[in-house]
Amino acid sequence: MAESARKVKVGLVQMQCGPDPAANVARALELTRAVAKQGAQIICLPELFRSRYFCQTEDPGTFDLAEPIPGPTSDAFVKLAGELQVGIIASLFERRAPGLYHNTVAIVDGRRGLTGMYRKMHIPDDPRYYEKYYFTPGDLGFKAFPLGNTTIGTLICWDQWYPEAARLTALRGAEILFYPTAIGWHREEKAEFGPRQRDAWETAQRAHAIANGCFVVAVNRCGFEPDPASKSGGGIEFWGSSFIVGPDGVVLFRAPESGETVHAAELDLGLIARQRHGWPFLRDRRIDAYADITRRFVEP
Repeated sequence: MAESARKVKVGLVQMQCGPDPAANVARALELTRAVAKQGAQIICLPELFRSRYFCQTEDPGTFDLAEPIPGPTSDAFVKLAGELQVGIIASLFERRAPGLYHNTVAIVDGRRGLTGMYRKMHIPDDPRYYEKYYFTPGDLGFKAFPLGNTTIGTLICWDQWYPEAARLTALRGAEILFYPTAIGWHREEKAEFGPRQRDAWETAQRAHAIANGCFVVAVNRCGFEPDPASKSGGGIEFWGSSFIVGPDGVVLFRAPESGETVHAAELDLGLIARQRHGWPFLRDRRIDAYADITRRFVEP
């Protein structure tokens, strides 16, 4: 098929997560089915949708939420993908072995079942984002996966701030970068920093689309989730605002800040070649001059 004729319809599921994992999975399946009815062929859910964002506190009992992959939740999405004949990107709390856990995306193909995994590489450790307590950094590297008539890459939340992650995934052939995400405001900081924080989040990912000449789909959760350790009503107000960006950085769709949203958008994959012809950033990379990028810091 000519590049100019290749198109794919992607779907995003922006959802609110409650305290009951079974109810969250049921809702995720329902919303996945809803966006498939809009014609979506590849559907992405937000980060760790099976539960509330538990990394606000360090609680050893939370490890009971983890599942193996394959496991009950991935099996449910394999079944649904087979029924609907769609691809699904599902972010899960993976139990690899006792004491060894990952923040992992399962790649599900409607025809072939579970076809791949990506384990989150960059793990934050910030107030209410205590992920290093729960997750071992990914060891599968940056990956691209054939899905339908395209090749996709999956990165997860904190990965979104790192141009190296986007670049290496695009260099492996990913035409669409999906970012399942759980990001929002501390309520006590929102008034002062809110607009700037969300703008930086979107700007960074639009830059990935431009620099790599590819599509970007960022899928966030929404709603307020309390911090179990807070005695003053603190927590995270997830800012929704899931979006789809073209290879020129133009926002093709942006979900509202609050409220669940499902949306399917047709992407013209021929735009990738046309954009890269005009802005040939991959051609002009000076790969002979980048050795220092593997160093933590370059001393003057």
